[in-house]
Amino acid sequence: MAFGGGADAVGVHGWRDMKSLTIQVITGRWFVVFASFLIMAAAGATYMFGLYSSDIKSTLGYDQTTLNLLSFFKDMGTNVGILSGFINELTPPWVVLAIGAVLNFFGYFMIWLSVTQKIAKPKVWQMCLYIYIGANSQSFANTGSLVTCVKNFPESRGVVLGILKGYLGLSGAIITQLYSAIYYDDSKALILLIGWLPSVVSFLFLATVRYMKPVRRPNELNVFYNFLYISLALAAFLLVMIIIQKRVDFTQGEYGVSAAIVLFLLFLPLATISIEEYKIWHIKRLASVDPSPSPVTVTEGQRVKPNEAEAVSKETKWWENVFSPPERGEDYTILQVLFSIDMLILFICSIFGIGGTLTAIDNLGQIGKSLRYPKKSISTFVSLVSIWNYLGRVFSGFVSEHYLHKYKVPRPLTLTLTMLLSCVGHLLIAFDLPNGLYPASVIIGFCFGAQWPLLFAIISELFGLKYYATLYNFGSVASPLGLYLLNVVMTGHLYDKEAKKQLAALGLERKEGEELNCIGVECFKLSFIIITAVTFFGVIVSAILVVRTRKFYKGDIYKKFRNDITVTEAEMPRVNASKEEIDVT
Repeated sequence: MAFGGGADAVGVHGWRDMKSLTIQVITGRWFVVFASFLIMAAAGATYMFGLYSSDIKSTLGYDQTTLNLLSFFKDMGTNVGILSGFINELTPPWVVLAIGAVLNFFGYFMIWLSVTQKIAKPKVWQMCLYIYIGANSQSFANTGSLVTCVKNFPESRGVVLGILKGYLGLSGAIITQLYSAIYYDDSKALILLIGWLPSVVSFLFLATVRYMKPVRRPNELNVFYNFLYISLALAAFLLVMIIIQKRVDFTQGEYGVSAAIVLFLLFLPLATISIEEYKIWHIKRLASVDPSPSPVTVTEGQRVKPNEAEAVSKETKWWENVFSPPERGEDYTILQVLFSIDMLILFICSIFGIGGTLTAIDNLGQIGKSLRYPKKSISTFVSLVSIWNYLGRVFSGFVSEHYLHKYKVPRPLTLTLTMLLSCVGHLLIAFDLPNGLYPASVIIGFCFGAQWPLLFAIISELFGLKYYATLYNFGSVASPLGLYLLNVVMTGHLYDKEAKKQLAALGLERKEGEELNCIGVECFKLSFIIITAVTFFGVIVSAILVVRTRKFYKGDIYKKFRNDITVTEAEMPRVNASKEEIDVT
């Protein structure tokens, strides 16, 4: 169908049109994605632990085991998001985001008060509680924004997870630039920044992030690729800044310029969003100017009416058929998922795969110090992990989606290969090759980032989206167990044992309340050899899931959503029609 209407139907004319277009932009589903970008970009404080852990250790006089215990509670708070999932099942996303904002500020503000000694020295259990509360806010931000976007774009879930988790991965480097511009070199103030910044961002978009009926558009994937290109530009800029700032001492003003460019790139997706929403607004306006009969009604959110009455199936209650789940891809109940062999395999992969990379990331500061890297290099390692964490997330999201659609490559295979690659990073740490911590930071950051979108996409594909808010958080709950075993029980213990051995060799004893430090390759060598071994075991277990799901991934796993989706491609007007008809590009 050709659209006409003359000059009056083309372009934005006057205040009324501008107001109408603005409302279209800020109430559209693409703006929900943009708001989620900003929420994710501010929500990655847990990945910056290596930057402020030394302040905690020295100010409060902790040994490495105690510091690793604190790190464990941080990561447990980050990944045990069952409560946020349950709340999200019962309330709109804004409730989850608001709770997360309050938790974030309280937790990190209390840590800042403790480290700056504005309050009496807290007990260890209190510090563990504070960091757990602050870190747990990340699960609320993830659930409120990311789960919402996956349900709004069910057929593009791989790229949605990749790009949103990518911004979360970049957040460490983003916040570092903002921190340097605002507070310069006051490392304790970093804790204060990660207390108030994510909370403010979440509160700003409480009314924006919401569920909207999925609408299929032929250029949907292209829009996400535009977002990808912008985020790649942001990542490239941050990487350049990391390299330059490692070699040159920046003034606070120069950090301010760098931060301004970061903010510009963060808001650049608004241009893409405005263009897409203009197309929709323009189509609606043309339809109102030329309401000639058409085979279909172009109304966003309209349900597709099937030719025949849809069969209504009896809904399975949460306690029914626990050991008789539906076929893969259908909506499982929560108990059916918990007793599923597929979920058990994913739990094991999370314990050994993500648990190992988390241990490496949380100990980067101490690893660099023990291997005698300069302080500026240690900051570089944290930033490198952040950048490559982002690249791993977008790579696994977009690339696995591409190969899944084009070649039917099972997504669990990508997860298996990612875990295998992480073994290389662990071995680089274990054997302290010259400057080996640089490539180790890259590999571990990449693998850690890649594992999350893959894990969450696999869960959504195998078990459906009905209870995804809860299942999403079940997927990450196993990694703190791996972190506790690998980090607190093993790595921290072996580090302290070697440190005490070094003190004894010098004829010294550790004074009460004095931090315990270890120098040399032996501090972490045995720990990371063991981590490599258990990660490889996870690779073998993950390969079993590849075999189990191979047949499922060879089928049309998104057929259900194509049958239920609103507004199909055939129902959309020809937005790419000739310029004589309509030009909305």
